Amino acid sequence: MNRGHSRRHFLLSLAATGLASAAAPAFAEAPTRSLRPFGRGDKRAGPAPDSPEALIDKARLGDGLVGFAVLSATTGQLLESHRGTLGLPPASVAKSLTASYGLDVLGPDYRFSTELWTTGAIVGGELRGDLVLVGGGDPTLDTDGLATLARSLEEVGIKSITGRFIVDGGVLPYAPVIDTEQPDHVAYNPAVAGINLNYNRVSFEWERKGDGYEVSMDAPSMAGRQGVRMAHMAVADRNGPIYTYEDLNGRDEWSVAKHALGSGGSRWLPVRKPELYVGEVFQALAGAKGLQLPEPVIEHGVETVDFIGRIESEPLHVVLKEMLKYSTNLTAELVGLTATRKRLGHALSIKHSAEEMNSWARESMGLTHVAMVDHSGLGGDSRVAAADVASAVLQAERRLNLKPLMKPITVLDNRGRPVKNASIEVHAKTGTLNFVSGLAGYVDQPSGEGLVFAIFCGDVPRRDAIPIEARERPPGMLAWNTRAKMLQQDLIRRWTTLFPEGKGPETVASSKVTPTTQTSSGTVVPVEATAP
Repeated sequence: MNRGHSRRHFLLSLAATGLASAAAPAFAEAPTRSLRPFGRGDKRAGPAPDSPEALIDKARLGDGLVGFAVLSATTGQLLESHRGTLGLPPASVAKSLTASYGLDVLGPDYRFSTELWTTGAIVGGELRGDLVLVGGGDPTLDTDGLATLARSLEEVGIKSITGRFIVDGGVLPYAPVIDTEQPDHVAYNPAVAGINLNYNRVSFEWERKGDGYEVSMDAPSMAGRQGVRMAHMAVADRNGPIYTYEDLNGRDEWSVAKHALGSGGSRWLPVRKPELYVGEVFQALAGAKGLQLPEPVIEHGVETVDFIGRIESEPLHVVLKEMLKYSTNLTAELVGLTATRKRLGHALSIKHSAEEMNSWARESMGLTHVAMVDHSGLGGDSRVAAADVASAVLQAERRLNLKPLMKPITVLDNRGRPVKNASIEVHAKTGTLNFVSGLAGYVDQPSGEGLVFAIFCGDVPRRDAIPIEARERPPGMLAWNTRAKMLQQDLIRRWTTLFPEGKGPETVASSKVTPTTQTSSGTVVPVEATAP
């Protein structure tokens, strides 16, 4: 059990264990047949595409509601909408709004940093004071990056310290989870703090040894693995639940049902104490260089004296491109919190920061139906309207150059196979929760005229009825979400057929209705009345 892990492995595993991949096969993210539109007057053209209502009926989403809007990328004209002001959960499509918030407030070249400081002088290789590791909210810091920072201790000649080893992650507010309505063990719902490591996940590995198991809890890196003490796993002889979690004696105490382990394996588990996690790993890395540090102490706002070293993230536009590709929830929360801190001078909580992002969206983007409770879309209580998101995505491309950061969506044929030399390009952000599916982005057409769209589908009562412990993969979720994604693909095909030149009547389907949202009881009420 000594495998190294690259940063790409971290990101790929995030995508593999997240809600989106659990909910739908890969082919469900793209149209299922060529999207090449017929030209006007083309005699080869088939019958007119099905109406939106017919496509929605075909999707068989039960009591689920659908809202969409499509705009001309050139003029911003609304080409077609259906319940365009209906408030629905955006899932990870929310990250496109968060990316725009970060680009606008922080700028595309912003870099997160993690630094080492002292509270005293270095005399003859002895640090006479405390060593302070200060977080800057970097969502991408991994074990290898922390090892690079640890080498700066050697470079300045520190061989011993007389004081404490302090970890300060107080630049951003701490939250033990992103969303309280998720199972304890899902890795896409970790803690959030001003200092974070490996996307706040720990690798749990197990191997059968005789009648029992050898288990480990580690922070992987390219070079190998660093064991941690702040997270502990016990193997329990019980039928269920498979995992349990408890905050006990200052560490993350996990247990797993023995019958579920088989001969061996591994999975990621969320970290609930990021500062302690970072401190323990840094302590081990420094020890490997011959510097024995005391046990990490968590303290905020320490007055420091001398600077030792710094490690920085990639520029924000690179961080955001990875976030939009792999849908990393932690990255979204840290970008949103950091933007709010710059905007206000402080960020009190994820919810407070999300409310500030809502204010920014209303002020800077002119949105009217946006009520986010976080920055990642993981929380099912967030509400947005398709018309607003389509408008925001259009403005974000014009002002902030968002489209190059969006994930290319492969065009597929009706058998789920990639279409060679497809005549259109789709760049979009997907979003998937249980019985919630969204897609928003850009369509480039052969004519040179583009479309901008947002589509949201959600059966909120069915989602709310799932017990928390069953929310990782509830029955019926895969089939429902796949049908919702197929509806999105059908709509894109319809639009590229109807609007190959990016032009149309003033509206094909009017969106001038009272903005509404679906409550957990199934009642449809004005969106303002349910804004979190």
